[in-house]
Amino acid sequence: MNDISKKHLNITDKAIKKIQNLLTIKKNYNLKLRIYINGGGCSGFQYQFILDEKINKDDIIITRSNISLVIDPISLQYLNGGKIDYLENLEGSKFIVFNPNAKNTCGCGSSFSI
Repeated sequence: MNDISKKHLNITDKAIKKIQNLLTIKKNYNLKLRIYINGGGCSGFQYQFILDEKINKDDIIITRSNISLVIDPISLQYLNGGKIDYLENLEGSKFIVFNPNAKNTCGCGSSFSI
C-alpha cells in the first residue's frame, strides 16, 4: 500500500464532501472510495467507483480531509495527472473523472479511450 501525492491524481473539495456524506450515511468511516478501470463502455475503458473497506498490498491511497481514495497501480497509469470531481445537475449525480490521458470520451463521460 502506497500513499501518493495529489500530483498523480487529485480529488476536488466537492468530491471529498460527497464521500464524507456517504460515509456518514453508511455509518462506516473505514470505507474508502475505490476507483478502477474496466474494459468496456462505449469508448473502450470505463471508470468504476465503489465504497470499499479492503486495501490490497499494491493499492495506492490518496488521503485528504480524512477520506481516502484507493486505486490499483494499473488503473492509476490510465488516470495519472487526472482529477476526480462530483457533479450534481438535472441529469443526476455522479463522480466524474477529468483525465488528461484520454484521447476520446463518450458523451456521458463514463468511458474513454487512450
